[in-house]
Amino acid sequence: MRQTNIGRRRFLVSIGAAGVLLGGLGVSPAAAQGNSSPRQRNFRAHLTGDEEVDPVETKAQGQMLVTFDDDLTELSYTLIVANIDDVVAAHIHCAPAGQNGPVGVTLFGGGPTSASGILAKETVTEPNPGNACGWTSIEDVYEAIQSGEAYVNVHTVANPSGEIRGQLG
Repeated sequence: MRQTNIGRRRFLVSIGAAGVLLGGLGVSPAAAQGNSSPRQRNFRAHLTGDEEVDPVETKAQGQMLVTFDDDLTELSYTLIVANIDDVVAAHIHCAPAGQNGPVGVTLFGGGPTSASGILAKETVTEPNPGNACGWTSIEDVYEAIQSGEAYVNVHTVANPSGEIRGQLG
């Protein structure tokens, strides 16, 4: 799908904001890719409609930035979106690429709201209670991301099962 110049410009502004946020978190681009220490603590995902199962045709895009503390007891995240309307929820799910899975951590709930910029930013200390992923601690979430078994998606009124998605890695 062809993107308009305005949409592209908005997304580039969002990506610039991600760089500023990473810098504000004390995370270098190399660290965001896991190159700063033996144990990777920083993860990211690029969210698009093409990554949904089944793919969704949309101009919406997003970036998810995740950082774990040294003890793996806190997960800090920033979810940035562009060109998306009527958002109702966003989650970290447990499943490998190409498969759908249950919700493990709620990132955003509310709306519906339209957004271009930061949709959600928070630090969490536990996954959703009783989640179907079986995650009982932030370390469980870390292990799932580390093994390629976690993705982020953003749900909308038009696409309640997910409009954009990206595998965390």
